[in-house]
This record gives sequence, C-alpha cells and structure tokens, in this order.
Amino acid sequence: MPASPPWWHPASFTRRRPFLEIRGRLQAEIRGFFANRGYTEVETPALQVSPGPEPHLFAFATEWRLPAGEPVARYLHTSPELAMKKLLVAGSGPIFQFAQVFRNGEAAATHAPEFTMLEWYRPGADYRDLIAECTDLLALAGRAAGRDGLLRWRGQTADPAKMAVLTVAEAFERYAGIDLMASLSPAGQADAEALRRALTAVGLRSDAGDSWDDLFFRVVLEKIEPHLGFPHPTALCDYPLPLGALARPKPEDGRLVERFELYVAGLELANAFGELCDADEQARRFRDFAAEKRARYGFAYPADEDFLAALRHGMPASAGIALGFDRLVMLASGAERIEDVLWAPVR
Repeated sequence: MPASPPWWHPASFTRRRPFLEIRGRLQAEIRGFFANRGYTEVETPALQVSPGPEPHLFAFATEWRLPAGEPVARYLHTSPELAMKKLLVAGSGPIFQFAQVFRNGEAAATHAPEFTMLEWYRPGADYRDLIAECTDLLALAGRAAGRDGLLRWRGQTADPAKMAVLTVAEAFERYAGIDLMASLSPAGQADAEALRRALTAVGLRSDAGDSWDDLFFRVVLEKIEPHLGFPHPTALCDYPLPLGALARPKPEDGRLVERFELYVAGLELANAFGELCDADEQARRFRDFAAEKRARYGFAYPADEDFLAALRHGMPASAGIALGFDRLVMLASGAERIEDVLWAPVR
C-alpha cells in the first residue's frame, strides 16, 4: 500500500480543505456567540511557572534565559486556566480565549501535542449555567456545519437540540451496577478497597496495586463512556471530591464537587467546574496532587504561588470550562482524526 502524502502535499490539503473551511466558519461564529453574551476575548501567555496541577498531565519544559544570562525554568501551559482566573481577580468580567495548549506524551486520533482549547469563565455563574451555554454552543456548531444540524463521530450522531444530564453516581449504578458513593467517606476521602470489592462483585478486573483513581477510570472507560453522548450530548456531572482539582464542593454534599464533563456522539469534548475560590483548600489540593505525581512518576511541577496569592486577594464566584475546539470541529465536520482539522500538525 503506498504511503499517504505528507500534510503539506496538495492532494492531502485538498482532502482536508472542507474540514478546515468548517473550522474557520465555526471559529468566527463562536466569537460572535460570546460577544453577544457580553464576554471579552483575551490572550494569556503560553509560558508559565506551572503548566497545571493535574497529576496525569505532562508538560513541555523549557528555559527562559534572562538578560543577565541566568536560566529560569518555565513550562508551556496545558491550559490557560490559572492565568485566566487571575484576570477574573483583576476584574475582567466574563472572558473567553482560543488558546494553543501543549500536552506531552499525547498523539492519537483524538490527541495532539499542540491543540486549540476554547476556555471561558463567567463570574456569578455555576456549572449548571455552563451546561445551558454548552447546549446553545453545540447547536451553533451543528448549524455551522451546514448540513442537518447533527454532530457526528465514528458512525454515531448527536442531536444538540437538548442536553442529557447524568450524575457520575447515577452512571455508575445504571451502567456498571456499582454504588460509587459507598467508596467515599463522609469527608470525601476515597476508599480503594471498597471500590475494588464493588468491581469484583460485578466481574470487573482489579489489580492489587490499583488506586481508587485507577479503578474509577476503568469503570468509566469500560462501562460508562460507551453510552455517553447520543442520541443527545451528555453532561456527566457531580464528580467525587478526589477528582475535582480546581472545583468547589457541592453545598448539598461535600463528597462531591461542581464539575461536569461533556460527551458528544461518544467523544469527550469539555471539562467544566464551579470554580474553587478558597486559597487554603486550593493549596492543600496542589500539595496532594504533587505528592500523587511524585509517587506515580517520580517528579512534580511547581505550584503557581502567584495564583494562590490571587485567590487570597479574592476571586469572584465563577464557573469555567475548557472545551477542545479541534474536537468540536471534528464533530461539526465529521472528521475522524484530529490531524484532519489542523492547518498544520506537529511533526
């Protein structure tokens, strides 16, 4: 079988051009969408002191050589989240950004080491408000595709006319027959042994060294995700406290946080939080995530102390969301690989 032509070859570009035209149309429509809702478009630096706190993300490291010649460690951000929240503290009001972000160790049909994240933050809102905004944004994406308004990925379709909302606990019970809440203490601490017993009872594999997180994501990957995002988009919400890196606890149940992930036609698209504003609690979580990263991978990234200082100054109660823009283009265009919707992939 002959090799595929390189991405810059005219034959390759001709094949991808319809996807890229939808990309440009959708980006323009989204800018109008946010302008009409009172958002301001912002730009924040890709070079940061800390690339992000999540223990399972890997960054690209570099050095900033100051005029005197001394090198200072910096990282390409995995998300513009911390810088955008500093703008909320500054008084920016509602903001959005198309940000180029960087994640090391990622290359697959739906992953690229450099990709475009659409993030937006809205003071005075909660995560339910963002579910409503996502419903409107997905309908816009369907219209921008210029077809029947449906979103598509790998043979599945999703009608964005409405949004299905499902809690994580409901999903565990419905699709896996597992009582997830029984593996959480009243304070929200995770009990790996309790969850391991639950997996064993329903015939799912569990290894002796698996953490609670490992077991949780095995259930999500094998039993839950195959059901999400069709015939309508799905907001999977109310995550356990151990999985709420920068999310605030739910007032009704401190074992859970105000977080949802958005699935469309089987594709994971976005991650949203009711934002944590408590600097001391955020500092504690940063320490916990750093300890987990060291235990798993032998290193950890520094915490962004300037972000903690901004939280102590006072961030307004807000909700925020990170949405994979390239994946949204895939859904609108029917492309199955992320490289089909990138003007030029990393090589």
